[in-house]
Amino acid sequence: MDIQLKQLFDIVGECAEFDYSIDKDELKDIRAYTFASPITVRGKIVNRAGIVKLTYDCKAELELECDRCLEKFVREYCYSFEHILVKSTGSDDEIYVVCENNVLDMNGLAVSDLLLQLPTKILCKDDCKGLCFRCGHNLNEGECDCEK
Repeated sequence: MDIQLKQLFDIVGECAEFDYSIDKDELKDIRAYTFASPITVRGKIVNRAGIVKLTYDCKAELELECDRCLEKFVREYCYSFEHILVKSTGSDDEIYVVCENNVLDMNGLAVSDLLLQLPTKILCKDDCKGLCFRCGHNLNEGECDCEK
């Protein structure tokens, strides 16, 4: 979803709210994750004293595989994000989101923020016991017959 920002950049006190979903079909190119449902994005953009600030919440349900026991499961992730939006910047400063031609690619930003926020180690539960290194039995389902 592209958001036109000309009015927000030009008028102090201007505010815009949004609430939409990014369809699963648009997420097919993300190879590392499988989305169980659309990503929901809700937030607002406010020009306060000439500073244009974006705040939004992002919610996604992912189909995952545990890194320890290899069991498949679905988990919901909810995150909040804040960014300062600018028309251009004179440096490579990454604290700002540059909106070329007064347009914000909200889908690209939301997906990028979400993927960067996800944990690097995916576990089905915090105390997952994993697999036996000898026989491959899932230790969450009970002890195996291997010698200790």
